[in-house]
Amino acid sequence: MRKHRFRNSYLTSAVSVSLVLCLVGLECIVLLSAGQLITRMRENMTLTAVLTADADSASCARMEAVLDAGHMCSSYTYISAEQALEEHIRLLGEDPATFLGYNPLSASYEIHPTELYSDPDSLAVLASNLQALPYVDEVLYPHDLADLMSSNVNELSLILLVVALALLLISMVLIVNTIRLQIYAKRFLINAMTLVGATSWVTRRPFVRRAVVMGLLSGLVALAILSAVVYYVEFKMGLLLFPLTWQNITFVSAVVLCSGILITWFAALIATGRYIRMDNNSLYEI
Repeated sequence: MRKHRFRNSYLTSAVSVSLVLCLVGLECIVLLSAGQLITRMRENMTLTAVLTADADSASCARMEAVLDAGHMCSSYTYISAEQALEEHIRLLGEDPATFLGYNPLSASYEIHPTELYSDPDSLAVLASNLQALPYVDEVLYPHDLADLMSSNVNELSLILLVVALALLLISMVLIVNTIRLQIYAKRFLINAMTLVGATSWVTRRPFVRRAVVMGLLSGLVALAILSAVVYYVEFKMGLLLFPLTWQNITFVSAVVLCSGILITWFAALIATGRYIRMDNNSLYEI
């Protein structure tokens, strides 16, 4: 009967820890998704480098060599004067070449900076470097939008970080309390081991080992639940939660498993130490 009751208690604790670790995994997924969204927002910022009228194919080759050599550009697109004219006609419905007698538009490059160089100061440096090239007439980009986006992204990052830390703290408290309640039921056994002369580590070892195994198994269960959720949402509902790269999968798995092992280890170590230090009479008062 006691063994059955212990198994039920252990199973209940393991389920509780698994659900809490699912919350930790969801935190990681939200952070990765938000990070991917912020990266896309930053890299969608566009600078337009307008070439001079006498820029030829050699100038374009030198321009592309400069863009490929640096680390500030994630991608770029060449737009010829003819393509610019076609886009102008499509948007405004009029052809300036019909009354001017020539195409007044110049070839240009639409340049997307990398995430690290998408803040206003870096954009200004990139624009200044491009402007210094002899075959570049001017460099245009939305200064106000860059400032606004940088401010909003910084605020969003701070909010997400605060929320993630708060949820992680809540998760730690829930797991610690679950382990403490499980060890609370064994407080008299811990006291008996101390009375017969067992050292602190000998007393703690079985409880810590059992808690760590629980943390590991709970982490694996949590990962299985998260995998099922991600699979259903992304492949059945067609919604992208976060990029399924090996780096992201490894990151989420490592965080969930390490959280399960380290938090349960810490909780068992602290909880058993508390009951080891208690005298026999105090055990009846808690």
